[in-house]
Amino acid sequence: MYGSTMSVEISAALTTKLKKQGKLHAVRRISTVGLVSYDILGFEGDGTVKKEIINRYLNEEAEAQQQPSHSLDITPENYKFSYKNLVELDGRNTYLFDITPLHKRKGLFKGQIWIDVSSSLRVQESGRLVKLPWTVKKITFVRKYQIQDGISLPRQQQSKVDVRGGPHAEITIDFSNFAIDRAVGVAAGIE
Repeated sequence: MYGSTMSVEISAALTTKLKKQGKLHAVRRISTVGLVSYDILGFEGDGTVKKEIINRYLNEEAEAQQQPSHSLDITPENYKFSYKNLVELDGRNTYLFDITPLHKRKGLFKGQIWIDVSSSLRVQESGRLVKLPWTVKKITFVRKYQIQDGISLPRQQQSKVDVRGGPHAEITIDFSNFAIDRAVGVAAGIE
């Protein structure tokens, strides 16, 4: 997805007694070398949610860019795969696999992945991260993808964060309006 842009809406909430919410609207850009940046279009809601949840998410994503990209790939070098079943998901026939990381590395997860039968592209991932800061008890997520022009594109990510001794957080990121720079697409054989 190098050289692409997409609209994002990041909705977040602190649950339990606080019940604070916020929503950020932005354009997400991925440079031709894979660096992610955001053009913030607006925010509505509680400033604590923006600072403690949304900004932390954006900072974590920026930190993840410092790691070699292959270190988080869903490949046999990073995961053990166990075929479970052929299942229907959102009207598609998919292969369901349980996946277990071979390393306890930040960003890797234990969970499941659904692969579209006809295109061999991922349509969903879910699980829990295996390496966390000591202040975090658990992070679970569901990532949904759409297949467009032979590419698996992010559609939505829902995450729940359980913090030790603190409020729990929920974050949902909706992706839309995917566009790729025509010159990059031609070079990559996408257009």
